[in-house]
Amino acid sequence: MRIERLGQDKIRIFLTFDDLSERGIQKEDMWQEVPKVHDLFTEMMDQAYSELGFDATGPLAVEVFALPAQGMVVIVTRGKYDHHQYGASGEDELPEEIYEMEVTLEQSDSIVYAFRDFEVLIEAAHVLIGNITSGGKLYSYNDKWYLYFDPKEYEESVLSGLVAVLSEFGDSSSITDAVLAEYGKTVMAENAVEVLCTHFKRQE
Repeated sequence: MRIERLGQDKIRIFLTFDDLSERGIQKEDMWQEVPKVHDLFTEMMDQAYSELGFDATGPLAVEVFALPAQGMVVIVTRGKYDHHQYGASGEDELPEEIYEMEVTLEQSDSIVYAFRDFEVLIEAAHVLIGNITSGGKLYSYNDKWYLYFDPKEYEESVLSGLVAVLSEFGDSSSITDAVLAEYGKTVMAENAVEVLCTHFKRQE
């Protein structure tokens, strides 16, 4: 489980399928009101508090994106709440009604990773072309670079390797190919990994 802050009132949590299976949760369970999912959410909020100081009391908008071969991306946005006073020892005993969740669930049929640094993107491309793929599309959107892959084009064993490399260098994104194509700029429409490796050398 990896948690990162996106803003003062927003965090992103990345759950692998291993994270889910360790807790006895199937991907389909995330769409249902089951105790195990509630326990997982409580665990995520406890970790967010301990790692980032993110206080999850109050109304929360929760977006859950299922990503192929990767797991789940959970975006939690905090609303305003009239805080009650709880002692530090009572953090795990907050009443359930404190979590006023509005949950949105979406399933993505694409693999998209964002890169803030072009040099890091080039590094990732050189690792990918040597082991996994020469394909992909490259977009530019909101001052970031986005590599897109269609999971239907790859075997399951290849997908896991692809995601492993991408997650090492970039950040998993829930932005769809359609949004990137419409609102971003298509930099390389096909074979992005190969084109990047051909035109840009890996830094030593």
